[in-house]
Amino acid sequence: MNRHTLYALVIVAAGGALGSAGRHLLAGWILHHTMGWRFPLGTFIVNVLGCLVIGVLAGFVIKYNFFSAEARLFLFTGIAGGFTTFSAFGLETFYLLRRAEFLMAGGYILLSVVVCLLALWVGFSAVPQQG
Repeated sequence: MNRHTLYALVIVAAGGALGSAGRHLLAGWILHHTMGWRFPLGTFIVNVLGCLVIGVLAGFVIKYNFFSAEARLFLFTGIAGGFTTFSAFGLETFYLLRRAEFLMAGGYILLSVVVCLLALWVGFSAVPQQG
């Protein structure tokens, strides 16, 4: 592994740690205040907030060429990715829609939801029953 790759990994890991800690704190706080709810509000709010933040960051990058390559790694892949990968899914879908690739965007949304739920079910089913 070269020095540049190692540096990038450290940047992503540092941002990821901050994003994951932020997700844990925010979702935990929301869960504590909505214990009787059946709707997973904590995860929902984390996903919405993550998409809002990554949208603002992407706006600065696209409209003003803001942030160095290292800052982008730290903010997008690290913090936003650690906070919620749903924000990356939203941003990628947004880029497809922005380029008027509507069929590709729809396919990405459908495949992501269906295939990920299927993969979750397969993984869950692979674990044998106790006893």
